[in-house]
Amino acid sequence: MKKLFIVLIMLIVGQQHGFAQTQTEKKADSTSTPQKGLQPYDKIIKEGSKSKSGLFTINQVDNKFYFQIPDSLFNRYMIVVTRYLSTPEGIGIFGGEKANEQTIYFEKGANNIVFLRSLQYKQDVRNADSMLAKALAGSNENPIVAAFPVKTINPATGNVVIEVTDVFKKDNPMFSVENKEKTEKKLTSLSDDKSFIETIDVYPINIEVKTTKTYTSSTASSGSITLRLNTSIVLLPKTPMRKRFADERVGYFANKYVLFDDDEQRAQAKFIIQRYRLEPKDKDIKKYLSGQLVEPKKQIVYYIDPATPKKWRPYLIAGINDWQKAFEAAGFKNAIVGKEWPEEDKTMSLEDARYSVVRYYASETPNAYGPRVSDPRSGEIIESHVGWYHNVMKLVQRWYMIQVGPLDARARKMHLDDEVMGQLIRFVSSHEIGHTIGLRHNMGASSATPVEKLRDKKWVEANGHTVSIMDYARLNYVAQPEDNISPVGIYPRIGIYDKWAVKWGYTYFPKTKDEFEEENILNKMTTDSLTANPKLWFGGEGKDEDPRSQTEDLGDDAVLASDYGIKNLKRVVPNLIQWTYQPNDAYDNLSDMHKAVVKQYGLYLYHVLKYIGNNYITKRTVDEKGVVYQPVPKAKVKAAIDYVGRQLFVAPLWMYPQDISQLISLKTEDQIADQQNQILNMLLSSGILYNISLKAMQFEGAYTVPEFLNDLQQTVWINFSGNEKLDYYRRGLQRSYIEKLGMVLLPKEVEPGKALNAAQRSDVRLYAKQHILKLRNDVAKLMSESTGFNKDHFEGILIEIDKIISKINNTTI
Repeated sequence: MKKLFIVLIMLIVGQQHGFAQTQTEKKADSTSTPQKGLQPYDKIIKEGSKSKSGLFTINQVDNKFYFQIPDSLFNRYMIVVTRYLSTPEGIGIFGGEKANEQTIYFEKGANNIVFLRSLQYKQDVRNADSMLAKALAGSNENPIVAAFPVKTINPATGNVVIEVTDVFKKDNPMFSVENKEKTEKKLTSLSDDKSFIETIDVYPINIEVKTTKTYTSSTASSGSITLRLNTSIVLLPKTPMRKRFADERVGYFANKYVLFDDDEQRAQAKFIIQRYRLEPKDKDIKKYLSGQLVEPKKQIVYYIDPATPKKWRPYLIAGINDWQKAFEAAGFKNAIVGKEWPEEDKTMSLEDARYSVVRYYASETPNAYGPRVSDPRSGEIIESHVGWYHNVMKLVQRWYMIQVGPLDARARKMHLDDEVMGQLIRFVSSHEIGHTIGLRHNMGASSATPVEKLRDKKWVEANGHTVSIMDYARLNYVAQPEDNISPVGIYPRIGIYDKWAVKWGYTYFPKTKDEFEEENILNKMTTDSLTANPKLWFGGEGKDEDPRSQTEDLGDDAVLASDYGIKNLKRVVPNLIQWTYQPNDAYDNLSDMHKAVVKQYGLYLYHVLKYIGNNYITKRTVDEKGVVYQPVPKAKVKAAIDYVGRQLFVAPLWMYPQDISQLISLKTEDQIADQQNQILNMLLSSGILYNISLKAMQFEGAYTVPEFLNDLQQTVWINFSGNEKLDYYRRGLQRSYIEKLGMVLLPKEVEPGKALNAAQRSDVRLYAKQHILKLRNDVAKLMSESTGFNKDHFEGILIEIDKIISKINNTTI
């Protein structure tokens, strides 16, 4: 009995480790008769060959590799993920990054051929037994990407044996670098004599193939580039996880397909969200349904790359574990956890697609990213390798000094204390992990917070400055030193939107019959939640016209928030020399941080400008109250123009003090004049005038083009200050104003054969003509009130205006 127990334990341990160790294959019964046309098993898999067992049995005979495929794994879908193991310095890609992703399956063909096909999951049917299902099956053919002659059959198991050496050694598109990447990196032909298979390891549900591939390249001094790759082949579930259909009002990454339904009169475009399979244990389903928190069958685990400096690992782990509270909203406790990589466990590999890893890259790139690998049939996330670049620390240090240096004395140096840097790493870690669990950016989240609440110590420390960690709402730059807000009210954190989004995506519905019934439940849940709490609004990636959805902004009022931000910048600039000091530095720190100030100033400016000529967009279903499109309120647009007048058209000389310009190259005149000219060019463009005119026609009481031009004029054509530096920029601004107005009134001739664009066909030029005629009278008045240099300036302006009027009088508008 004791011997039987030991044998059972050995079998269990062997299964867990996938028999990855090398062993000698038992000699097959060579007296068995092979199938017609096939060689005897022992002639292919020779005695003494290396063998590994797991998903498939893998044999290595000399330099040839064989897969033994059981019947049960034919037509089973597998996801293939190829990652870089190591790359040449300076190529811009790093070990751990994804090179390719495909979904494949093996299929038995006629005449002892095994086909490898690529799954193209782009269409599906609601009812698998319907006539539409038969029609779809007859019209879709997945491409064959490789064909393997069957070498032999294992007489002991009946497994089909194929040789796979060339498919991995050579440049098969399933197991190599994507063609797009090869084109970008100018990788041409594969050098067969310098490319080889290193190892093939096998585990219970996956196969890991390490290869070295050398390509000729015109960009390499040596004429070639060598890459080491790891390809993971992972068995997907036989029965896919239940789909969850995306809703535009909740931000999830999604896979698109077309659904055919016998009961519908048109094909439907459907989107399946990407999410982990998170389910209660069978014994806990009743507890789950009663509202008790339960642990999932399978916990989401992220391991930390052992290459990560030890002092930063706890903060990366904390950023992962911060999501536990969000998963509690979906009914699960301890659903997600960060762990150190178990370096002592030699059966685990960082490239193994069964393990999600935060990979640490020794890179100058100031970035981090959180991708996912998902089952195309269901959206189930199989794993994720978060990319973490060393120079993220440079980025967050810059943010901390420039945005909140006046608030926190710890920010006023180039090398932050470990605890400060660790907390900054933590919030970036949380953001990237949010992507890996399926969440998209929500750039509208920060607009849910009233600006004045950002200065309310008690409120902001309790609630945070944005409702979502998935926004680019870096730090609380609105808070002022006198507000005495602690770091708790400065850093972003997981907020109410994140908890709600996780609840929406991960709540388990065991009593619903299918994804369509779930869709109805979730639709009502979304409508009810948004009605009860509009702060849960999903603002998307910040790429549409809605000014509430922007990157790097804060609060519900861009003008007020940006004014506060500039107050803090005006505190930073006088201290830059002191704060950036490091022994032996050749003012590189000062130059870098000053550029960061200018960039931050520019962000504030563009946050405000997005109010002009745009709409608010709130995605709704027909069951919700309220409109989808509405114009930005007139008062906000007028405030935006006033902001530009105060903060830009009055030249921001404060950003370029003499004590700094004596130490680094600033080119103050060019930078200020260029930015003024660039913004004026945008504001007096045909495009923005056309947008404003459209809004005025679409919405009663909306801002009109004459109102806009009148308000803009008030910011540019004002009395000179008497400060020669400021007046210098003012005169240049006024000359530029006339130039831009002339470009609207006298556009370049349309090329033959090309039609006028919408703005050219509109009333924009008529508005501009009325404006310049009025402006001429106003400039003449200014000239009459001026003397000396400024009088000469206005005389020149009148000459330019008269030239334009003369030309338009001879041109049909």
